[in-house]
Amino acid sequence: MRDDIIEIRWHGRGGQGAITAAKIVANTSFFSGYSGVVMTPTFGTERRGAPVFTSLKISKNKIYDLSPIVNPDMVVVLDHQLLEEANVTSGLKPGGLVVINTSRPPRAFNIKDAGVATADVTSLAIKTGLKPGIVNSGIIGAFAKASGLLEIGLLEDEIKKEFKGKEPEKNARAAKIAYDNTFVGDE
Repeated sequence: MRDDIIEIRWHGRGGQGAITAAKIVANTSFFSGYSGVVMTPTFGTERRGAPVFTSLKISKNKIYDLSPIVNPDMVVVLDHQLLEEANVTSGLKPGGLVVINTSRPPRAFNIKDAGVATADVTSLAIKTGLKPGIVNSGIIGAFAKASGLLEIGLLEDEIKKEFKGKEPEKNARAAKIAYDNTFVGDE
């Protein structure tokens, strides 16, 4: 087990874009100097609305392990209801971080030995003009604020590239607004 690898597990529902969000963060990580970036989507019998997850590992050094993450440093949750439906925090390392799309404050969640950050990504995305349910670009902003790993401006640029032809400005704005409205810990 290498301690220079940051392991991030993304949990969402089929159709929410958890894999796209992880891909955007992966690309931005690489361009930000993390030479080791491995994204491992988990596919199976997923259908729209069913719980899905993807693994993202980043490091300043090369990564050769392509396996899904069992003990994440961080968990990003695109739908807060997944906390009750699936064990999304399973294996979370002590002192880890959980980023949740919810209207509730971090103190509303009792996740043992972990920091919690929350943002009402769903409502904030609608305010930018995105259709209800489009949360993947907003959760990237919440992740950026909570983790401090990547600059929001670089993530916005990558979001615009990824969503070219699909409302890139609104998606980038959703990330920035979520970034500005993410509450970490006791905030």
